[in-house]
Amino acid sequence: MSITSTAQAAAPAFAPVSFSRYVALGDSYTSAPLVPLPELLSLGCLRSGSNYPKQVAALLRVTSFTDVSCGGADTTNMTQPQSTPLGTFPPQFNALRPDTDLVTVGIGGNDFGVFGDITGTCPGLRAADPAGSPCKTHFTVNGKDSLAEKIVQTQARITEVVKGIKLRSPRATVVLVGYPKIAPEKGVCPSILPFSDGDYAYLYSVEQKLNQAVEGAAKAGGAIYVDTFGPSTGHDACAPDGQAWIQGKDINLLRALNYHPRYEGQAGVASLTYKKLTGAPATVTPAEQARWAAEARSLGRQAAKTRSNPAVEAHLDRLRTGAQR
Repeated sequence: MSITSTAQAAAPAFAPVSFSRYVALGDSYTSAPLVPLPELLSLGCLRSGSNYPKQVAALLRVTSFTDVSCGGADTTNMTQPQSTPLGTFPPQFNALRPDTDLVTVGIGGNDFGVFGDITGTCPGLRAADPAGSPCKTHFTVNGKDSLAEKIVQTQARITEVVKGIKLRSPRATVVLVGYPKIAPEKGVCPSILPFSDGDYAYLYSVEQKLNQAVEGAAKAGGAIYVDTFGPSTGHDACAPDGQAWIQGKDINLLRALNYHPRYEGQAGVASLTYKKLTGAPATVTPAEQARWAAEARSLGRQAAKTRSNPAVEAHLDRLRTGAQR
């Protein structure tokens, strides 16, 4: 059974919604690099054929669907072209039409380099101070959290994104999708997330602030906010295999890019988005999680078989060198 048919079969019966023309915008937490199976034609944007927009489109049974999410995108790439190692891609807003009636957006983590700064800097600081919080110290400038200040600016940018969508697609329901948890609220797992013990709380707080910024932009712009941070509790990178939504420090070519969502995370976000649109409780059940884990294993087996395809192998090689959030 395909992921599309699985999603349709799993759709619960809640309040009826009807969307026909759906456009998905976002960064790599939306495009889902390395989540099997790759969408080969997306080239430098690193989209998966199983990312959450494709699952939402299947659940809603839309008649027209366009996914222009792109790894490395930030809010400026809504209106400006995006350069990638494999070419330049048009502004994501180019996909919007006056008759578009649903737009989902997952954006903000790349603005001002926040995600890249924290994942690129903090693991290297652990060796010198494994029990402390050198990452927090590094980003504290003149007594202020520099990443938190960048996130405040990001909120204003996301608010402008919502305005831009409504200008181009005035009929559209606009949905801002938050980021699931990378770090646990308590506990550490340095073999998976190589942050100093005291910096787990800092990583958690940075992502919490980022989600608050996304939510604030939704309120300011009259959009719907999908909280994935709260419902992903227990599904952070430290969670056991089959429960974790996020890949840790190691790239898995058959599963996910490092520090990015696995298939289970994409399925979870799709479910939460669908439930928000239909008025269902925003919870993740054990049965759902078990089903997503089984689907992930099945897709992983398929991905392993397709590794012998030269086009797939070339795509994976590009992912090794070109992917960002």
